[in-house]
Amino acid sequence: MRSRLRHPLVPVAVTLLLTVPWLWVFGTYGGYGAVHPGENITPAAAVAVAGLSILGAAFILAWAAETAEKDVPQAFAIAVLAVLAVAPEYAVDALYAWEAGQGSAQAANLAVANMTGANRILIGLGWAGIALFSIYRAARTHDSAVERREGFLADAVTLDRGISLEITFLLAATAFAFLVPLSGGIGPLDTLVLVGLYVLYILVIIRGDVEEPDAHGSVPAYFQGLPKLPRAAVVLAGFVFSGAVIFTAVHPFAEGLEQVGLQYGVPEFFMIQWLAPLASESPELIVVAYLVNKARSTAGFNALISSKLNQWTLLIGTLAVVYSISLGSIGTLAFDAKQAAEIWITAAQSLFAIAILANFSISAREALLLLALFASQVLAEFSLIQTYPEATATALSITVLYAYTVLYLVLAGVLFAKRRRSVQRLLRRTGRDIRGALTSGGERGRPEHAD
Repeated sequence: MRSRLRHPLVPVAVTLLLTVPWLWVFGTYGGYGAVHPGENITPAAAVAVAGLSILGAAFILAWAAETAEKDVPQAFAIAVLAVLAVAPEYAVDALYAWEAGQGSAQAANLAVANMTGANRILIGLGWAGIALFSIYRAARTHDSAVERREGFLADAVTLDRGISLEITFLLAATAFAFLVPLSGGIGPLDTLVLVGLYVLYILVIIRGDVEEPDAHGSVPAYFQGLPKLPRAAVVLAGFVFSGAVIFTAVHPFAEGLEQVGLQYGVPEFFMIQWLAPLASESPELIVVAYLVNKARSTAGFNALISSKLNQWTLLIGTLAVVYSISLGSIGTLAFDAKQAAEIWITAAQSLFAIAILANFSISAREALLLLALFASQVLAEFSLIQTYPEATATALSITVLYAYTVLYLVLAGVLFAKRRRSVQRLLRRTGRDIRGALTSGGERGRPEHAD
């Protein structure tokens, strides 16, 4: 009896059961878009049922990605995981971009606000929180990626130097993002450059070597032991099922959270920028926390960086595509001065975060600084919204955004100056990886001397 309870399929069955209540609700009320918190289901029930299904689907997604590492390069498996985990964010932004194409100027601003909020949450909460969680858990998991250092809050998560490709592509996308507001909107050129960057990235990683995967524990190890055809079927089924559950459940989950927030006086625009993206980012954060808990901090951070890269390229680039389709002609998704400031602070935060990772590590001090800067800016804006009339609060909010943008840029400049040799090595390694992948298809991940 005891051995049966330990069978790898038992946790799979438990996670599948977590999705059953949502599947029942989803089917009962008529499918996608038919579940409306506050109408046919209470907001609290929507949060509970959809939230549990997202939790279960996130574990299935993680197991599928780990199993896939047997047959495809790890970076590609993680990239697929990242795209599926943040697919709900694409759906929400696509909806606003479509409405903007139908003539709603406010929808265009909401699309940008939701996109910038999601990106800043991913770094300010995701990168910072997972780094701190990794360091905390290392005492029990003995995670080799966590390095104990002397000094106050000096312990750090060290990253595999194979992640240099993702960091460099993210740096290129971030540099271009500073130019996006100058044209007053997201247009065809932005789509061409940003989507082009991501396509090039995928072409490089898909040509990488497939390495023997590390021992991942009972569930992935069990599936990796299957013959190739059944294993591929399990991976495909896991990706499709978890992606479908996450995609359908996250909007009612976010909508339920928004209605709960409204009951407590939280402004709607503020919730669309922060609460809704937090809900849509939850699958990604659950997956990464799961990986860290298994002493796979390196894979967890790879997933976070890959998510940031696809959101900072594909998400921005596809907004103009959806807008143009809705409009019926090629157009530019225009936004106001407030959203221009939001893009600049998001790019500045991204630049600072890249500067932190330039030496392939993030210490507890750096993680706390990322978290403190993010939280203080959000709280400052929330305080302004609650204190002043809308027009005054907006003007003051833009000033706050510019101030934080400058602060992020100064901090990034200082770190890049201190770590210029690390940046040079990072760029050299990326160049070698790209040449190797596009010619012989196999140099990525070659050892390199530590900084």
